[in-house]
Amino acid sequence: MKKTLTLLIVLLTFSVAHAQKKASKGSIYYVLRMDYRDRPVDELVKKRLDSLGYQVTLADQSEPVSKAKGYDLIIISSTVSSQDFGGAYKDLPIPLLTWENDILDDLRFTGKHKGVDFGEVEKEHYIYIVNAPHPLAAGLEPGINSVYRKDQPMGWGKPGLGAATIATMPGQPDKAIIFGYEKGATMDYDFIAPARRTMLFLDNTTFPLLKENGLKLFDAAVSWTITKKAL
Repeated sequence: MKKTLTLLIVLLTFSVAHAQKKASKGSIYYVLRMDYRDRPVDELVKKRLDSLGYQVTLADQSEPVSKAKGYDLIIISSTVSSQDFGGAYKDLPIPLLTWENDILDDLRFTGKHKGVDFGEVEKEHYIYIVNAPHPLAAGLEPGINSVYRKDQPMGWGKPGLGAATIATMPGQPDKAIIFGYEKGATMDYDFIAPARRTMLFLDNTTFPLLKENGLKLFDAAVSWTITKKAL
């Protein structure tokens, strides 16, 4: 009887673990500054990712880069200290998504000149979708779309020729606010993308102010970046 009960417990434990693994959409290594005033916003982002079926691990930017190995996606929040960050995670063959415009040059998303190759506008809540068929556009209509409930900061970059530009600042086609690189694409500095790379327009505190369209774009950015390109 005891052997039968033990076997049933083992089988049940295995079944639950297998079901949880199967249900997960992938594992995410979420890099942030743990001891920072905007930490609650990162917690809200994590809650969203949890609800979408991802397994999320929060990691302070001071952790060794090697700890990200084995994960399906690296997310770098804008709450990291860009001055201390450098090109961390740049060379890992793991998909990467960020909304910190001040490290775009270090990650080889853009050139190195702030205000020319990357930057931020203080007040905007519209974006201009230029590549609606791309999965990163989340099925939104081409042209003007409202993503924030009110004007908020919005990061931008001027990507290399190997990028797919999805959306720009309205009236400013040289300022891309959503763009992505496929694995093997040429990024800036002639750097070859080791895996998919994506830039999104968020700022430290803007995630809670996203409208439905904005959330769709966020979800699409995570989904596209973490997904391996079909052969």
